[in-house]
Amino acid sequence: MNINGTRDILNLLTMPWPEFSATVQPRAKEMHRTVNGNTVTVTALLGYDNICRNQCLYCGMRAGCTGLNRFRLSLDDVQKTGETAWAMGLRRLFLISGEDPGFPFQDIVSMVEQLKKRGFFLSLGAGEFTEDEYRRLAAVGLDEYVLKFETSDEAFFNRLNPSTTFEKRMKAIEAVRKTGMKLASGNIIGLPHQTLEQLADDIILMKKLDISWAPVIPYMPVPGTPLAEEGGRGSLEWLLKEISILRLILPNIRITAQQPGENVKNGLADEKGNLNALAAGADNLFVDMLPSELMRDFNVINNRIVAGIENVDRLIAAAGMTRRQ
Repeated sequence: MNINGTRDILNLLTMPWPEFSATVQPRAKEMHRTVNGNTVTVTALLGYDNICRNQCLYCGMRAGCTGLNRFRLSLDDVQKTGETAWAMGLRRLFLISGEDPGFPFQDIVSMVEQLKKRGFFLSLGAGEFTEDEYRRLAAVGLDEYVLKFETSDEAFFNRLNPSTTFEKRMKAIEAVRKTGMKLASGNIIGLPHQTLEQLADDIILMKKLDISWAPVIPYMPVPGTPLAEEGGRGSLEWLLKEISILRLILPNIRITAQQPGENVKNGLADEKGNLNALAAGADNLFVDMLPSELMRDFNVINNRIVAGIENVDRLIAAAGMTRRQ
């Protein structure tokens, strides 16, 4: 299947779902089976800080959001959690936080350095930094930096993210690439007012950036956020189509499989949602390492529920796949 540009991608995105699921999706699944051995990457996930200075219109952790308890884990707590993940047999760890001006950058560097000594493949998403700061993270061994562009439409991005600009975000993304670290980046699917043309441009941008992981997710409205008043959840059909297209044009990347299903109350732990994503070509599942009493407060999206390792192993078996070693 030749997918050479925006027009080809748009043709696939507008294809009726019965035709897409019968023709394109099986090819994406076969691509993953051929290139990646039909395996699933299991990653420990730790949201270590939910304090954020930004005012992104869609995010439940935006500075203006109330109703959640703000927390900031200590370096010792992060290290202990890493040891727990290692003891569980997990060798990949994704650290994520809000843009917290009260969390010293040197502490982030120290956190990365200590966890790398343990042997993890380490991913970090903590917002926009300078190129020099990204180089400091690379120097202590950080493998991958996660910085989503959210949408490739500059005017749309600037409206959604009033605390930064599309120009600044793309400059930060390019700075990550210059360091030699792997770049994880992607979009939010089905935002209110988003078009399929914009979605096609998003996919093209992911290819252009040569990403290592597509942490894509459909829009899930958070009550109390400005964007929640403008529209409901993102299309699951758009989500599954994007996953399959990404697998076909970027065969080697990881793609998030922890996706919602029809029942929004199940959050990202929805069994059917996860299995549908795996069938579409996704291959990355998470084990949430936050203590249960803090999970509800790391509320980037509504009903952010990520089940434990037993559930992940059950999903992998149900999908007829195996864990990537």
